[in-house]
Amino acid sequence: MKITICTKDFPAGSLFFVLVFFLSAPLLRAQEEANPTMYSIIGVGDIMMGTNYPSASYLPPNDGKDILSAVAPILKEADVTFGNLEGAILDSGGTPKQCKNPDVCYVFRSPEHYVNYLVEAGFDFMSLANNHSGDFGPTGRAKTKEVLTKAGIGFAGLAGTDEFTIITRDSIRYGLAAFAPNSGTCDIRNINYAKQLVSKLAAQCDIVVVSFHGGAEGAKNQNVPKATETYYGENRGNVYAFAHAVIDAGADVVFGHGPHVPRAMELYKDRLIAYSLGNFCTYGRFSLSGPAGFAPLLKVFVDSQGAFVQGEIISVYQMKTHGPKPDPQQQALKKVAELTKADFPDTPLHFSENGAITPVRDK
Repeated sequence: MKITICTKDFPAGSLFFVLVFFLSAPLLRAQEEANPTMYSIIGVGDIMMGTNYPSASYLPPNDGKDILSAVAPILKEADVTFGNLEGAILDSGGTPKQCKNPDVCYVFRSPEHYVNYLVEAGFDFMSLANNHSGDFGPTGRAKTKEVLTKAGIGFAGLAGTDEFTIITRDSIRYGLAAFAPNSGTCDIRNINYAKQLVSKLAAQCDIVVVSFHGGAEGAKNQNVPKATETYYGENRGNVYAFAHAVIDAGADVVFGHGPHVPRAMELYKDRLIAYSLGNFCTYGRFSLSGPAGFAPLLKVFVDSQGAFVQGEIISVYQMKTHGPKPDPQQQALKKVAELTKADFPDTPLHFSENGAITPVRDK
């Protein structure tokens, strides 16, 4: 059976994106001709569109309506689009979490109608496996799940209740499982259970996406150490061992986030691992200095068996005054290519100057 790609509606995008698209088009067309059955999945990192706690002054201008507008045309151009949702979607109430170290404690609560911005931008999947999904206790989690469900966005990553989700797009079943080292989430440190969960999901789906929120944070921790990482006294997991294990169990694409900066990518058993997609849309209370201010918007193409065919990095950046925008300096692309060469020198991936990622099959 031949299945062709059906993408979402694509309104006119930025000039920068159009230029990148046409520069990479010949390569993408050649790959598509060689692999007529491909599925496209976009992954981005942390999303927190603004918080009304502790003050509504932390909400973006124009009630957030423009927060994703510069990248929405790109996000829509995929069969499935994924992001990591930080904080609760809740108008008011809930119990703000208390932290052992107030100096590094932030709690996020975005207005419920902000979910419409995710829908309008084309998101299909959200991870709730992170250290902020429980920021406003059971009330916050319950309302977040209710709002996402009504909006038609699949979510995963909560231990015992919403460990994975499945959506169908053009007769293809996509599954998402998500993991983190935080209370109430599916534990990234329990690799044996993660393998069981992913294997169960793979038996029900055509394409399996796994996300993880793990690893140490910040510019000093951009390299993947291939060991357990500890940050502020917390075991943040061994993201290298985890990613390999879930691919062994049936994952087709692995999207990492949590360090708030980009990290390397790796091709393992013909499956792509992005070890950190950084801060994607984090308004108001996040540091955006240095590599925390730019991120890869990653588009992955897989074949009917889930194997990596090709990919593309669209570099985006943020400033305190606006959400993500295409980055003409392509900082994220350059950083990911640099880190991949340093951390995984033998991984068979080639990064082109225009953002295309291709496998090097003769390695």
